[in-house]
Amino acid sequence: MVKKQVLSVKGFSINILKFENVNYISLTDIARNKNANEPKDVVKNWMRSRSTIEFIGLWEQLNNPDFKGVEIDPFLFEAGSNSFTLSPSKWIEVTNAKGIISRQGNNGGTFAHQDIAFEFASWVSATFKLYLIKEFQRLKEEESGRTKLEWNFQRTLSKVNHHIYTDAIKENLIPRTLNRSQVSLIYANEADVLNMALFAKTAKHWRDENQGKKGNIRDSATIEQLVVLSNMESTNALLIHQGMNQAERLLQLNKMAITQMKSLLSHKQIIDKLKERNVLV
Repeated sequence: MVKKQVLSVKGFSINILKFENVNYISLTDIARNKNANEPKDVVKNWMRSRSTIEFIGLWEQLNNPDFKGVEIDPFLFEAGSNSFTLSPSKWIEVTNAKGIISRQGNNGGTFAHQDIAFEFASWVSATFKLYLIKEFQRLKEEESGRTKLEWNFQRTLSKVNHHIYTDAIKENLIPRTLNRSQVSLIYANEADVLNMALFAKTAKHWRDENQGKKGNIRDSATIEQLVVLSNMESTNALLIHQGMNQAERLLQLNKMAITQMKSLLSHKQIIDKLKERNVLV
């Protein structure tokens, strides 16, 4: 899924596209700060430089295992000559580069990974680069804040359902004569029913695998897993009320977890849309 965001930098709109949580900033928009009429030429002129080719080539070597590094040698040899030209599309086609992308139609233009985009912005204008970095950092801080609020919301929702779930355990599974330590064992045992159904491991197994790590198995869960866990707690409470034994409930909850996780992961845009509308914030 591609998500579009727009920054305003010194009166210029700078489009940002996010592919799989990686930000690609529009070089075309940055170039308009130097030549509003022919931004493509600005990008091509930048790519004619040997230092530029060395920089973007090194970036690909460090970040792209499929990069065809030997293919840049002819570019380096010709760089700087009057007859040499290099377009983003040619660079991508010849080297299988991933740090720069070229798009047609809506949201079209040349985009680059933020590392490369900042380097380009520095070539265009050091002042413009500083303003761009400042606005980009502000955007990242806002995203970080939304993610934290989203996580807290899901944890709160999970806690509400957990109360319903533990009440069902208290009413149906805990004999009145048990002491507190015995009651705690039953709660922990039932919590691991959900852990096994969703994570395929108990809380102890997770702690053994993550010694020294803060939190617990549920603190490390994804948003999708927390949504499913919340649904499972409500369902498990109902199954407990119906008198279903633990083994049968585990099988039912495991099937539910598999079905819901597949659905959420195959329709991830639904959660993204809810985030954009602040439903999950």
